[in-house]
Amino acid sequence: MLFSSSPLRARPSDQPGGLEALYANPLPWLIALAAVHITIRVTISPALKWDEAQQILWTQQLQWGYGAQPPLYTWVQWCVNQLLGPCVLALSLVKHTFIALTCVLMWLAARELMGRRAAWWSAASLWLLLPFGWFSVRDQTHTVLVTAMTCGAWWLLLRIVRRAGSGCQREFAALGLMCGCGMLSKYSFALAAAALIAAFLSVRGPRRALLGRGWWWTPLIGLIVVAPHGWWLLSHWHDATAGTIREMTIAPRHNWGAGLVSLIAAVLGMLAPWALLTLAAFGPAWWRRPDPAPEIPGWPASWLRRVFGRYLALIALALLFMVFAADVTVFKGRWVLPLLVPVPLMAFALRPELDADRRGKRFTAVALALILVIVIAAGTRPWLAAIDGGVDELNHPAVQLAQALREAGYNGRGRIIAADHMLAGMLRTRFPGAPAAACYPDDGGVADCVASNVQVAGRAGQGWLIISRADRIEPDWWNLALSHIPGSDSLPRGNLRIPFRMVRRDHPLASYDFVWHPPQPPAQP
Repeated sequence: MLFSSSPLRARPSDQPGGLEALYANPLPWLIALAAVHITIRVTISPALKWDEAQQILWTQQLQWGYGAQPPLYTWVQWCVNQLLGPCVLALSLVKHTFIALTCVLMWLAARELMGRRAAWWSAASLWLLLPFGWFSVRDQTHTVLVTAMTCGAWWLLLRIVRRAGSGCQREFAALGLMCGCGMLSKYSFALAAAALIAAFLSVRGPRRALLGRGWWWTPLIGLIVVAPHGWWLLSHWHDATAGTIREMTIAPRHNWGAGLVSLIAAVLGMLAPWALLTLAAFGPAWWRRPDPAPEIPGWPASWLRRVFGRYLALIALALLFMVFAADVTVFKGRWVLPLLVPVPLMAFALRPELDADRRGKRFTAVALALILVIVIAAGTRPWLAAIDGGVDELNHPAVQLAQALREAGYNGRGRIIAADHMLAGMLRTRFPGAPAAACYPDDGGVADCVASNVQVAGRAGQGWLIISRADRIEPDWWNLALSHIPGSDSLPRGNLRIPFRMVRRDHPLASYDFVWHPPQPPAQP
């Protein structure tokens, strides 16, 4: 642990041995699981998914902000890229480190409330929440990091309250750092943190602990961490909010029904699999409380019920406000994940008798089985995507495309200008010395974007490569892309047709159109 602590006293059944070794210290198992996922991701494909490609492009330079996303994840990725280069290994290492960190922080939070078995179940429940268990493995970045910071905030708050705020100055400082990093992970952390702190402060006992000596370290360090990005945000407010507002599909007219249905679907899609599998594992014990029910060790149960209930009420009010007042009509599971991720922790904390229930082994078996299924699915997803005749991003032949471009004359250093960011990011992993950009119609216009990149390449004495792929290109993209380039009519346009990877032999070939303009010698005086 990061700090000296007095964890809940282990009962004899908690002592390591058999499954108890798994419950006692999940870190080695999480490291092993992360290593397996990293190995699988590096092995199955050198192509990139959406968020992976975004990180490869963003890490070309350090900035105070990156469009609609705060910068912390990209800063961490940039640091790792300096050591390993812009590659799939660097991407997977960062993401799965944060996934493991999320589980560790949830386990630490649970250990402040319960024994080792129930704490392990709380952390393992993360894998039963599909936005975390599957979609984070498949392709997410900022959501993984903000979920980790949310679990960390829960741990530190529970730790401070359990120690009644006595001698918690380091914890207060760590909480400020965790909240600052949460805000630099994803802006939705502000809602989770506000509801969390308000819920704790609304109950007398926790309030006294959170206002103990040194409490001011939390807001001070949080503000110091966030201030530089906050200053950037004030002058880039439109860039930081436009993408999110577009994804939320804010209705011009009140469409409360669509918003409410979308919200319910997002919440149920996240929590229902965990709830059903937990019910299947524990059976009637999940809802039948013994009489008398055991108390939560070291905690007044009334405190926890009020804190948990008020937190959920505040989150529900905020989400309903978005539906009925802000006219948001689209919600996604990954958006509500940081807000509702403590639900399994709450459930197990309020049912302390389950920690000794013999049916707990069923839940352990269910969790381990699902984790194994996710590992298998992660290793076979390119083949699974091609079963119905379609292709996934990971089916693209990155290595073969790079070799074909070299054979067509591309020198590996000219600026890459792609029709989509996944193609641009994939090529940059093959040509790490080449700057890369993507030009979309909604990013100020394809023509201006391509012309601007061509001019930058010319001033730097570089050649430039304009490239697209047939399976993801906007209509009339090439006419727009070349419209502002002098002499574009005479530019030779090539086409490369290469087999997709891990598809049937009769599947149509991948098709890439490109224009390669080599660097021009300096004009003679």
